[in-house]
Amino acid sequence: MLSEPRSGRLAAWGNALLAGFVGPDDAALAIVGDDAVHRVEGIPGETGPVGLTLALGRLRALGVTGLRVALPAPGHPLGLSGPPEFNARALEAEEAVVCSGAGLGLVPEVYEAGPDGDVHVEVLWHCLPVREAPPADVPSLGEAERELAEGLREATEVLTRLDVAGSGPVAEAAVDAYRARAERGREALAPGYPPRAVRVLELAQRVGLLVEVAYESGHGGAVSASEMGARAVALRPVERVARRALVAAYNAFVEERERG
Repeated sequence: MLSEPRSGRLAAWGNALLAGFVGPDDAALAIVGDDAVHRVEGIPGETGPVGLTLALGRLRALGVTGLRVALPAPGHPLGLSGPPEFNARALEAEEAVVCSGAGLGLVPEVYEAGPDGDVHVEVLWHCLPVREAPPADVPSLGEAERELAEGLREATEVLTRLDVAGSGPVAEAAVDAYRARAERGREALAPGYPPRAVRVLELAQRVGLLVEVAYESGHGGAVSASEMGARAVALRPVERVARRALVAAYNAFVEERERG
């Protein structure tokens, strides 16, 4: 999820659409990505689920001026501002989009559909009321960049000391291969984002992927429960730093516009 959350694609390309950098069809195509279809239910004035193009148009008509990302985790309501009902749905999905200017938010529900051998992914976004308030724990781009550099150094030192497979050249090669596949024909962020946001996003993705590789690489040289626990303790704050930086990058478009 850290590599490219669906909420990130929706916010980035939705912001580009709202600002006039891309057309509705191009924005919807980029948001859907490799999924089969995205629909939105709960849009005020609509009686049932609607397609992305119509949903984004309705949100703009309702006064939405920008889209922010939230990537909450247990004990860390990153990017959320309430109410509790929306926060709970976002925490369950581990992501959400908060719409500035209209008191609305979007939470994805992802499911598979189709017969065996032809299964595809569909996404239903639930539109819910949100509280218009500053989002929780979102750093500036500068803060996120500094945190990432420090977090990457600390994580590499700790994981190497614990002899975790995710800390060496094999992990770096896996990350590079993943990014090469993911980036074919894809922009890091939608048009209109500042270059620094692209730089922070790419570094956050690299840090996040290193954490995922470390978690998925087995126990490495850790042979005791205490050593395995130490690895989890080492990874947790680094993963938190990566999530904070992702949110800062995706939200940079709105932050810059609001600063004028």
